[in-house]
Amino acid sequence: MNEDQAPPSPPGIPPPPLAAPPPPPAGGASGNRGVMIVLSYLWILALIPLLVEKEDRDVQWHAKHGLVLTGAEFLLWIILFVLNLAITTVLPPVGCVTAIGFFLVWIAILVFHIMCMVKGVNGERLTVPYVSEYADRF
Repeated sequence: MNEDQAPPSPPGIPPPPLAAPPPPPAGGASGNRGVMIVLSYLWILALIPLLVEKEDRDVQWHAKHGLVLTGAEFLLWIILFVLNLAITTVLPPVGCVTAIGFFLVWIAILVFHIMCMVKGVNGERLTVPYVSEYADRF
């Protein structure tokens, strides 16, 4: 048997690997980067990449942006709810129109989150004028 060859393995047992798998990149992007960026824009689930991926600066940016975006959306819903309450007490039939408006706002927010996810996975950043500036402070 030659020195460079490994001894044959018994039948039914796979041969041992010749080389170890490559280590993950040091200080850079992790192997589950895409999943973490998608989680960054799923409202409160943005806490997972924020707490788990501390070394990846890009994932951290998306997680912070997703959390600030969640807070801004929460404030938007409170404002819309108060306005809806004020309008429907004065004009009760307008409640149907405001319900349709709430649905359209929800669809717009959902589409915006999907756009952020797609851009993030492709290595880009989608910035919102005031929300992104606030997220960059952290």
